[in-house]
This record gives sequence, structure tokens and C-alpha cells, in this order.
Amino acid sequence: MSRAVIHPAILPVSVLLLSMVACTTMPPVDAPPMADGPCVADAASWSIGRAATPEVVERARAESHSTDVRVIEPGQPVTMDFNPDRLNISVNERGAITGLKCG
Repeated sequence: MSRAVIHPAILPVSVLLLSMVACTTMPPVDAPPMADGPCVADAASWSIGRAATPEVVERARAESHSTDVRVIEPGQPVTMDFNPDRLNISVNERGAITGLKCG
């Protein structure tokens, strides 16, 4: 009866791959679905004047049909690249939402 020979590098690689899989995060079960259309900032206009909490930001992202969102604080440098599926949320120094714009 012959025995299979396992390459010595298989075990460390296997351990590394399994540890990487264990470290991945899963989205919450009750998370709003990702959008499948272009951003519509007006759909989240209800959020203006509210604090930019994670819950408010995520709801605004979902209702604006955006796949990405960023909160922009006063004086914060941001990239000027245009992304039609991104919701930009401007906040004041107190963290209240002052404006919404796609791009």
C-alpha cells in the first residue's frame, strides 16, 4: 500500500487561507440591500438637519440608491473623482447634515 506524500508548504498555506477566511466580516442580517441604480440625492432629503449617525447615513445611502457614501466634514479634503453611484453627505462642525449630492 502506497502513502501519499504531502508537500511541506501545504500546511502553512492552508492555515493562512483558513485564518483569512475566518477574519472576513459578514454584513448584518437586517442591512438594507445594496442599490442597483444611479444615485438620487433627493430621495434622502429627509436627513438634512439630522445628526450623521451611522444609522442615518446608511438609511440615506440605501434610499438614494447609492452603492457608496461618504460624509464630508468642513475643511476636509476629498477626491474630485466623479462616481455616479456615490452619495456625498456634507455636515457642519456639529455633525448635522447640511447637504446631499451624488457624485
